Amino acid sequence: MTWTPRRRVLLVGVVALLVGYNLPVLLRWLIEGVFETARNFRAVCDLPVPGPGSGCDQVISHFTPFVTVLLLFFVVVLVLLLAWAAGWAVRPVRNLVAPISHLGPQNLGYRLRPRGRDELAELSRAIDEMMDRIAAGYEGQRRFAANASHELRTPLAVQRTLIEVGMSQPLTDDQTQLLTAQLLQTNERNERLIEGLLALSESDQGLVSRTPLRLDEIAGAVLGAYQERAREAEVTITGRLEPRVVVGERVLLERLVTNLVENAIKYNCPGGTIEVVVAAAGDPALTVANTGQPVPAEAVAGLFEPFRRLAPDRLAHAGGAGLGLTIARSITQAHDGIISARPGNNGGLRVEVRLPDPL
Repeated sequence: MTWTPRRRVLLVGVVALLVGYNLPVLLRWLIEGVFETARNFRAVCDLPVPGPGSGCDQVISHFTPFVTVLLLFFVVVLVLLLAWAAGWAVRPVRNLVAPISHLGPQNLGYRLRPRGRDELAELSRAIDEMMDRIAAGYEGQRRFAANASHELRTPLAVQRTLIEVGMSQPLTDDQTQLLTAQLLQTNERNERLIEGLLALSESDQGLVSRTPLRLDEIAGAVLGAYQERAREAEVTITGRLEPRVVVGERVLLERLVTNLVENAIKYNCPGGTIEVVVAAAGDPALTVANTGQPVPAEAVAGLFEPFRRLAPDRLAHAGGAGLGLTIARSITQAHDGIISARPGNNGGLRVEVRLPDPL
């Protein structure tokens, strides 16, 4: 039989209960045995009826400290036995200290991999699952850093090439103008990428303050600012904005609506449409749906990851940095909300943002 922690604690508890219940009887038996020995010793004394101060009385009086020492010895032994039993009961937990000490950032692949179904096995499996989540988080950070490095390296390499071309030979006015435009374009892309990284970092830190805000007014201001860009892209924006109050930060909520509208314009098609809806009650609070390239259902979840796009080419991104939906998800989570997306009926995406109502 395997001595699981539960069985060990149960056994120690039963033994302690039995000892505590019978301790008075044991002490009484011990004391009576000592004094019985004293009475027997009196019976064999030389004096038939010893009087006070006799030799037998002096010997018997010495039993008092003997009994005290004996009782103390018995109590000490009992305490030591109970302490050992308690240590024996929790020994399986103590044995986990050494394996757990191996867990950490320096050894993310180490797992306890317990056997059985006792309490310690369940605890060990929970620790392994926690380490899986921690390892996934570290892996996500490493992947994010690697992707960010690639995203920055690509335009920097383009800039270097353009500069080397311009320095290698004299250029005409048209060539100089073309070179300058290309350098400006790559520089703007770098600015968008850095701005996106800063926005993502800010939203990941959570909210500094929470203020009741009109989401419909925020969405209306964003739509008004992007009407001209939508006309240039030959895209029609329609809005159905009902009064809706949410609690959060205006700057982050404006960024949330802006990112969704920008994505809806960038990844649309000429003659396409964008529909922005703010619901007065219930969920979702904000819906942004656009037409455009059909999006496979299995690829939707990956679009919320940093630098993830449908186009595998890092340069074929319609001017985006690949952080729009990632920032939108971070802002939504900072506001205790949920963001989801699914393929649109006419291509594109339908993004829904659910935000809690103010208390």
